[in-house]
Amino acid sequence: MDLTTGTIWLFLAQLFMAATILRKIATRERPRTTSAKFSRPPPPPMTRGAPLLGLVANGSVAFIRDHYEKMGCVFTICLLQQKVTFLVGSEVSNHFYKGLDSEISQDEVSQFTIPTFGPGVAVTLQDGGQSGTVNMKQEFEQLVTLIASRCLLGEEVRDKMFGEVSTLLRELNDGMRLITILFPRLPIPAHRRRDRARARLGKIFSDIGRSRRSNRTGGGGARRDDLLQCLIDARYKDGRATTETEVAGILVAALFAGQHTSSSTSTWTGARLLTNLNHLRAAAEEQARILRRHGDRVDHAALAAMDTLQRCVKETLRLHPPAMMLLRHARRSFVVRGEDSGGGEREYEVPKGHTVASPLLLHNELPQVYRDPREFDPDRFGAGREEGGGLAYTAFGGGRHACVGEAFAYMQIKVI
Repeated sequence: MDLTTGTIWLFLAQLFMAATILRKIATRERPRTTSAKFSRPPPPPMTRGAPLLGLVANGSVAFIRDHYEKMGCVFTICLLQQKVTFLVGSEVSNHFYKGLDSEISQDEVSQFTIPTFGPGVAVTLQDGGQSGTVNMKQEFEQLVTLIASRCLLGEEVRDKMFGEVSTLLRELNDGMRLITILFPRLPIPAHRRRDRARARLGKIFSDIGRSRRSNRTGGGGARRDDLLQCLIDARYKDGRATTETEVAGILVAALFAGQHTSSSTSTWTGARLLTNLNHLRAAAEEQARILRRHGDRVDHAALAAMDTLQRCVKETLRLHPPAMMLLRHARRSFVVRGEDSGGGEREYEVPKGHTVASPLLLHNELPQVYRDPREFDPDRFGAGREEGGGLAYTAFGGGRHACVGEAFAYMQIKVI
C-alpha cells in the first residue's frame, strides 16, 4: 500500500470515528421528542364529583384526611376553578418548605389577608373567686391583648380604648375562616363585621399616629417606647417616612398575628392540661421549683427552665396548630415522590399554576411518625424520645419560611 492510499484510508477512518462520536453527542443532547414526553411523571390524582360540597358537608379536616387515605400523600381537588394540590407528609414536603420563591411562592395565596391587614402589608380572672365557670378562650384572648397593648399599642389604647380595641380584634379574628382563603371578599356576615372592625382600627391607629406626629413637630409630648412609635419614626431606604395607612396596617398585622396564635395555643394548652391532670401537676410542680430558685422575678432564664411546660405547649401545637394548613403557589412545575393509594412509591409532577397545600393537622398526626398520634403525650418530645423531627413537625412552618417568632411565642404562652 503506497502513501497516498494509506493517507486516504487513515482519513476515512478518522472521519468515521468523528461521525460516530458526533452522532452519540447529538443523540445525548437532542431535545425530548413527542414520544419522550410520556416518560414524565403523571400529575397527581384528582378528585371527581363536587368536592366543594363534600368540604362543606364533612368539615375540612375530615374531608382532607378521607382523601389522603383514599388517594395517597399527593392529590388534587378542584374548588370551583381553582386546583389545590395537597402534599401530606415530610417525604413530599421538602420543595414546599425549601423551594425558592421563584418556584413556589406565598405572594399569590396571601391575598386573602388584604381585607384584614390592609394593602402592602378585657377582664382578667382576678374577680372570679375560688371557683366557678369561665370562658377560657375569651379570658386568654383578653389577657394576651393586655400584654400586647403594653408593648405594641401604647398608653392611648391601654388607658382609654382597650375595651373597644379588644372587641375589634375579636371581629378580625372571627373574620379569618377557611372560606376566607378561597373567597376573601365573599359577602358573609363574618366578613362584613371584619371589614367594619378593620376600618375602625385603622382610624384609631391613624388618629393616634397623627396626634403623636403633631406633638413631636410642635415640640410637645414625650417620645413613647412602643412599636407604634417605632413605626411612626421609621424611614424607608430612600428616606421616605411611613404613611398613616402603612403604620395602621403593619400594627394590625403584628397585633393580630401575635394575639390570635398565642390566645389559641394558650386556650388549647389549658384545656389539655385540665383534662390530663398528671401533666398539669408536673407542670405546676416544675414552676414551683423554678420560682423558689429565681424568686418573684419571672425573667427569660426562669421561663427557659420550664422544660415540662415547653413540652406541653409543643404537644398542644402538634394537635392544635393555629393554622390548619399552609399554602403556596406553584410558579413552576415540580416533581415529588411519595406513597400512592396502594402503598407503593411513585412520582408525580405538580403542574405550574396549582395552589399547593401543606395540611399541618395531617402532618402532625401521621401514625408512621407519631406513636398514638391523637393522644396528648408531651413526653414524646422528651430526652431520648424525640418524635417527629425535621419537616414532620411543622406547627411553626419550616424551611425558608419558618416562623421567626417561635421562641417568643413559647415565652409569651409560658407567661400566660
